[in-house]
Amino acid sequence: MSTCTNLSAELAEPLAATAATARTWLLIEQSGPWGAKALTESHLDSRLGRELEAASAGTGVRVALIRRPGRHADNRPAARHQVILAHTVPGRGWIRRAESADLTELSALDLAAAGAGDHGGFGTAHTGGPLALVCTNGRRDRCCALLGRPLAAELAAAGHSEVWEVTHLGGHRFSPTMLVLPYGYAYGRLTEATAKEVLAVTTAGQMWPALSRGRSCWDRPAQAAEQAVRELTGEHAAETLTVTQDPLTEGAWRCLVRHVDGRCWLVEVVRRLSEPPRPESCGKAPGTPVRMEVRSVRRS
Repeated sequence: MSTCTNLSAELAEPLAATAATARTWLLIEQSGPWGAKALTESHLDSRLGRELEAASAGTGVRVALIRRPGRHADNRPAARHQVILAHTVPGRGWIRRAESADLTELSALDLAAAGAGDHGGFGTAHTGGPLALVCTNGRRDRCCALLGRPLAAELAAAGHSEVWEVTHLGGHRFSPTMLVLPYGYAYGRLTEATAKEVLAVTTAGQMWPALSRGRSCWDRPAQAAEQAVRELTGEHAAETLTVTQDPLTEGAWRCLVRHVDGRCWLVEVVRRLSEPPRPESCGKAPGTPVRMEVRSVRRS
């Protein structure tokens, strides 16, 4: 069967700098089926979904639905919902969680503050291990269901971490994809073995560059710059690097990557189009997805 993931792999499309951008994630437990636009096409109140979409725009917060791995019959969900709010900027990250019987309370969240790193006392601090969020929404792309759901089920059965299915992480053609908190790195083209290894290194305070799509708190040029420095230096510790980016010209950026030990690198990144054309998602017409290309890396 021809799928977007098969073609992307055949074309050796790079994973780096393809992560969805979000400094903060708002994750709402909603069991049952999800439509392609899950915030308004699920058992979540559609008015609340629209309100959260509008309130999060421009704040750095990305809203998604989550559910436990397993069968998802079209029945009414449980009365209470887990809600997770996570900020992922290096050195300033946190995970807060609460249980809610009335999700309309989320309308009162200050998402602008959450995007800036202020949780406002929401819920309580998460004290467990990494959270694994595997994209499984087949109504967005069949690859996410065909490849993501078995992976989520295996991780949950193995007991390696707290595992959730999530509605949308972008990059369907890199399925199965997984976002891992607390650090906010996204990974793609995972297998059961590599996903378990990702969770193991995350528990140890590290990330895994080989299958990384980028850290979601950075824009895509900064994701590319961080990846380039990690490949150059062999640095895997999750919290050691920060990135700032400045535009040079249209479609080009200069990024400054700083290490906690004081070292710095200047990385030039340019925007390119991927050739030949390929579908970015199953059922879509072939296109030329944007990719980030590192032009130079030098010590500053």
